[in-house]
Amino acid sequence: MTILSESRSHPETYYAGAYWGPRRESPEACAQRAAAFLNMLAECGPLLANWNKIPKPRGKGRKTPLMPPDLPTLTEAFRRGVNREPGGPAFEQLGLTVSAYNDGPPKEMVFVDMTCGSYSQHSSANVCVLSLPSKGESAEQMLTASMLTDVTRSMALAWEPDWAVAMSHSHRDLQDAEGEAGIWLGWVTYLSSHLGTVPPLPTPVRVEQIADKGTLIILTPERFTVANPEHIALARRVRELLAQAGLMRTAGANPPE
Repeated sequence: MTILSESRSHPETYYAGAYWGPRRESPEACAQRAAAFLNMLAECGPLLANWNKIPKPRGKGRKTPLMPPDLPTLTEAFRRGVNREPGGPAFEQLGLTVSAYNDGPPKEMVFVDMTCGSYSQHSSANVCVLSLPSKGESAEQMLTASMLTDVTRSMALAWEPDWAVAMSHSHRDLQDAEGEAGIWLGWVTYLSSHLGTVPPLPTPVRVEQIADKGTLIILTPERFTVANPEHIALARRVRELLAQAGLMRTAGANPPE
């Protein structure tokens, strides 16, 4: 109940994330996936049409535009994005990371962190996380069921993850507090077909097949919020049905946001 009361005085913040297990991929392969993802994001709306690489370390270096995607530039960015200790060897098994920001207003910017190519059996590091604005016109454009469905679909097609979500941090924290390990259920959730078959779900939930890759589950047409007890009750019921079908567990712990 603490989360519900806090959400009334502080606006919920949202993000979208895609997660997948070990998959060894070259910088070239990661760049191809990133290019496809950025192009699909650009089709979602003007706010997601312009991206600049965030240099390593952050805050240093010149601005590097990533749109339209240039494969050699992205390939080199992923090659340089290998995990390493300062001055030490590269840990290629932990994946390759590229981060970017859009050209939106300063307080309404969107950030994306893309890590792929990790093949460590002890890490869930393959992840693409898109931060979302919480206020202003940008938030009004982004925080709709149709927009987040498009974003999550783009993640599913480009990265071919095990699962993906678009949700509020408060809803994620509520599930963690209730001891729901494994996959988070978001406002919009994508489940790969290899996880199993999605069972019939109650209204107003909408289900959409993504080619032969998996299924999108959209809980509500209006903005999902933990301040709405009907939304929380619906999410718990849907999660229960998905769990009964064996769809809400992962091999490891919950991934990073």
